[in-house]
Amino acid sequence: QVQLVESGGGLVQPGGSLRLSCAASGGSVFSFRAMGWYRQAQGKERELVAVISSDDFINYVDSVKGRFTISRDNAKNTVYLQMNSLKPEDTAVYYCNAFVSDRVYWGQGTQVTVSS
Repeated sequence: QVQLVESGGGLVQPGGSLRLSCAASGGSVFSFRAMGWYRQAQGKERELVAVISSDDFINYVDSVKGRFTISRDNAKNTVYLQMNSLKPEDTAVYYCNAFVSDRVYWGQGTQVTVSS
């Protein structure tokens, strides 16, 4: 059973940076078909923010391109989301997920609030 635990969220001022971490257990991140970061703002649907596949294909939602970077550390079995130049509209609960064979696993989420 794969388990994902996110960390690194918090309150940051506009223009600031945060790095989210998603630590996996019960499987190796390098073997997962893909891992992604999603977010859900209050009153809105969950949206894909960034995804990295097992062969290192990476994609971002247009609103974060040039500001966010997804990466994977196989040795630490962790996927990261580096978020720079944060904006108030980035405020949301951020979730990590993993596609493993024919199953999808989710973390519990971490709150990111961008406010002055």
